[in-house]
Amino acid sequence: MPELENHLGTIGISDKYLYSLVEYTVSTCYGVAGLGKRGSLFSAIMDKAGIGMGKAVNIDIHGGKLVIGLHVVMIFGVNISAVTDSLVHKLRYTIKDKTGMDISRVTVYIDGMTD
Repeated sequence: MPELENHLGTIGISDKYLYSLVEYTVSTCYGVAGLGKRGSLFSAIMDKAGIGMGKAVNIDIHGGKLVIGLHVVMIFGVNISAVTDSLVHKLRYTIKDKTGMDISRVTVYIDGMTD
């Protein structure tokens, strides 16, 4: 659980809150149909190989900053580069605004396209 300290004390932010905040932000981003499928055959193979891609949202903390990995499904016909740039910008802003935490890196994996 990440913790922030200020002059009033320590604030703990639960992992569940961070995951739900990231999932909500992704779901409201233009061009993103949703999160990637959890438990797909590809994810199971990657997990068995030790790569650990079974979750649609992966959050780690390195040096006091968040490192986020996302598996998303895009809407067919959108500019993938523009949508991922927008998604990363929106995530950085939302996380900083709601929690005060910084993000050092966001990695976006595109698991598929849909209409």
